[in-house]
Amino acid sequence: MIRVLLIVAVVMLTVYCVVEVAQTRTGQVRAMPRWLWAFLVICAPVVGPLSWLFFGRPSAGTPSPRVAKAPDDDEDFLRGLR
Repeated sequence: MIRVLLIVAVVMLTVYCVVEVAQTRTGQVRAMPRWLWAFLVICAPVVGPLSWLFFGRPSAGTPSPRVAKAPDDDEDFLRGLR
């Protein structure tokens, strides 16, 4: 029973990390290219997902790329009109 639970936990961790690698933007991935992280997560069952979680994920302090706002939503633009 323990063996089955370990296998299920490894599969769930791998699926979670594959989805997270796929959803992460290319510029935010640390240490290696995103395709190499995906390969490592899939091919190295326990080491790959754990290394992604500790070394590859974008850190919480990493700013996301600035998304262009419409002129009526941009506070700086509206301030300049006065």
